Amino acid sequence: GDVYKRQGVDAATLRRIGEALTRIPEGINVHRKIRKLLDDFGAAVRGDGPLQWADAERLAFGSLLLEGTGVRLSGEDSRRGTFSQRHAVLYDQVTGEPYIPLCNLSPNQGQFCVYDSALAEASVLAFDYGYSLGDPDRLIMWEAQFGDFANGAQVIFDQFIASGMSKWGRMSGIVMLLPHGYEGQGPEHSNGWLRRHLTMCAEDNIQVVNCTTPAQYFHLLRRQVRRRFRRPLVVMTPKSLLRHPRCVSTLSDLTHGHFMELLDDPAPPDNPRRVLFCSGKVFYDLLAKREEMGAHDVAIVRVEQLYPIHEQLWEIIGGRYVGTPEWAWVSEEPSNYGAYGFAASQMATLHDGPIWYVGRARAASPATGSHALHRRQQERILYSALQPGRLEPDIIEGVAVYTRGNDLWHLKSKSHHLASPSPSAP
Repeated sequence: GDVYKRQGVDAATLRRIGEALTRIPEGINVHRKIRKLLDDFGAAVRGDGPLQWADAERLAFGSLLLEGTGVRLSGEDSRRGTFSQRHAVLYDQVTGEPYIPLCNLSPNQGQFCVYDSALAEASVLAFDYGYSLGDPDRLIMWEAQFGDFANGAQVIFDQFIASGMSKWGRMSGIVMLLPHGYEGQGPEHSNGWLRRHLTMCAEDNIQVVNCTTPAQYFHLLRRQVRRRFRRPLVVMTPKSLLRHPRCVSTLSDLTHGHFMELLDDPAPPDNPRRVLFCSGKVFYDLLAKREEMGAHDVAIVRVEQLYPIHEQLWEIIGGRYVGTPEWAWVSEEPSNYGAYGFAASQMATLHDGPIWYVGRARAASPATGSHALHRRQQERILYSALQPGRLEPDIIEGVAVYTRGNDLWHLKSKSHHLASPSPSAP
């Protein structure tokens, strides 16, 4: 019955947007690689083919603009996209003149603004937060070039965004796009500080989302401004999933349905021996590993919205696994950087047994600086989550498997001395 749940866009409108975005005026010399991306996008929209993350985003923007809703996006590299995926502004390869397709949909469309902002996160986010208070009917987004860039704006999250409604009764619909996902790129490019944002969640003050399909992102952006209220939205946006062959949606996924806070296993086993809960990119890694290992008696559930908690949907999907003996949270992030503590508390309301953790052990740094070690850890996480037999507490190469109450929770290795030296240690 919620109004935002009826926010699919009809196919004719989406095709009209696709046509407008791929129609480049004569005399504008677009780079040949960009031209091919536009051609592929146009073909996918016309033929109900696979749409990638950036395709769904531009269709969400376009649909809002045609409905008269303004869209504003700022960030260090937002015009091109941090990972060269958005291409909201096209440049003539001869003259350097810019052309913005989203500004050329219709004579009476909403205003579209996209800015490459200064590398001064606190001031830019503060400005956009103020903008969202002054213009609540516009979709207003701030994008960190990498998720960890939110570090530089943390005072704005703490003092204004998370607490503004409680302190001053001010609602904001600002969206913060934080690229996040463990790709072996090192500490400062892996982490969007997911756990830090979850610690700020209370009284339905903010929304924290880590969605896994372009359609989910499409519906999420539209929901943000079609609701009759405003709340800040933190989105852990993907990196490798931007071009992942399995992370695609079709036009029909955008015309029907709505944003789902949880997604059940796409092919749930009849009598699973274990159910894995996860969020974000690691779902696709688990899916591929499950196929490789033939572990089809393990179910995988995606938590797309970590907060606010959709109690009814948790009861519906979680209720399907009441008889499953092992419940586990699988995390790419070290346990003190991810969502385990937050998600496990919710899982425990539905499952009487222990809630297992499978993922990187606690760490002082968000990610390893070694790509080789990263790959070994990622492989061990996947194998441990899907392994035959029962789960057993263990910690190997910085990957931990444990339940609450087990003393492995605070260690980085099996050596207590190395992991937590005594005060008298040199």
